[in-house]
Amino acid sequence: MRMAALLLLALGSTTPAWAAPERRCGWLHNPTPANWWLQDRDGPWVLSVQGGPEVAGMDGIPDMTTRGWVATNGSYGYGCACFVLETEAASRRVLRVIAAESLPLGRCRGDRALPAP
Repeated sequence: MRMAALLLLALGSTTPAWAAPERRCGWLHNPTPANWWLQDRDGPWVLSVQGGPEVAGMDGIPDMTTRGWVATNGSYGYGCACFVLETEAASRRVLRVIAAESLPLGRCRGDRALPAP
C-alpha cells in the first residue's frame, strides 16, 4: 500500500504543468507590429512580442480587424476576441493557439470582469 502511494506521488510530480485547451475571451491588443496579447478576466496572455518567438498557431489566426477593430496607431489597435489556448498555468504562458475568432466590441464592453481596453 505504501509503495502504491509513493508511486502515485512520483507520477503526479511528473505531469505537465499545462492545462487542457481552454476558451479565453477578452480584449485583443495589437498596438504595434508583432505585439499581441489577450486581456481576459484573469489578466494578460502574451501571444507575440516583437523580436521574440511567436506562440505556435499565431500564424493561423483569422484577420481580427474585420469585426469591430479600433485603430489606435495606423492599422494597429484592439478588438474583442475569443481564443482557444493551451497554457502553462503556473507561469501564465501561452503554449499554443488552437483557434481564434473576433467578436463585436459590445461583448467585451458589456463584460464587467474586463478592464477598459
